[in-house]
Amino acid sequence: METLPINIDFKLNRNLAGRLQLTSNDGTVHEGVYPARPFPIAAPGEGLSLLSKVGHELAWITRLADLPIEFQKLIEEELAQREFMPVIHRINHVSSFATPSTWDVETDKGSTQLILKGEDQIWRLTHTSLLITDSHGVNFIIRELDQLDKSSRKLLGRFL
Repeated sequence: METLPINIDFKLNRNLAGRLQLTSNDGTVHEGVYPARPFPIAAPGEGLSLLSKVGHELAWITRLADLPIEFQKLIEEELAQREFMPVIHRINHVSSFATPSTWDVETDKGSTQLILKGEDQIWRLTHTSLLITDSHGVNFIIRELDQLDKSSRKLLGRFL
């Protein structure tokens, strides 16, 4: 079955300040546009909205791959900045089993420390994945608990 090409009724580019700009077919220019996924963790590939700087939806995109490659690149660059979420691969050390505690971790972005304010900052997303929010509001994700080494699982188990 052949899929029909998406009807794109806007142009997307960066303005002189480097911010995303959407121009509709009627010539209306929207500065400071940003992409937002409805389910960035559970279903990152299932649609996204292009929102005005005040949060009004300007366009809905069912599949990013349906857009011209230059639009895809602009949106992916914006999403990378907005959805910074390091993946934890290993927990090297925890300062204390009481909170707040400082965790030394290895992520897909390198080694870092995070401060866990309380156990309520660890959320189970699925049976095998967790979201951890540090004291600065940075979200870290553990995609597969079973893929952590035994020492990391033991340290993490003290907080679950």
